Amino acid sequence: MEYLQVGPASEHDLQAQRQILQQIPDRAVFGDKAFVDQQLKDLYAQSGGELLTPVKYKKGQPLQDKQRHKAADDFFSRAVSKIRQPIESFFNWLIEHTDIQRAAKVRSTKGLIVHVFGRIAAALLLLTELKFSS
Repeated sequence: MEYLQVGPASEHDLQAQRQILQQIPDRAVFGDKAFVDQQLKDLYAQSGGELLTPVKYKKGQPLQDKQRHKAADDFFSRAVSKIRQPIESFFNWLIEHTDIQRAAKVRSTKGLIVHVFGRIAAALLLLTELKFSS
């Protein structure tokens, strides 16, 4: 992980991604289907980066078009998902072991930052303990 951003849960992931991509040019970024946005891909390509997401068909797209490219689209989507899978697994582990998403009592931005990074620090300590106990 190269960059971390904390924002409100009410903000759509795509909007958050726009902010992040402006700060990290010249990278290959792998996103999920929430980041499928041609305008965002084009904008990021102008900065020398590449945004790779699974294929998402548009509503109303002719079935013939979908079938014509299905094998290549499925192969590409699996490749992107395979790269994202360890990241998703880590996030799931982090949520399960630290309850990082429960921040109901946090009342300020500073409090949220302390909460998030405190939970990440606890997770790293837990990982270290697991590594040395086995």
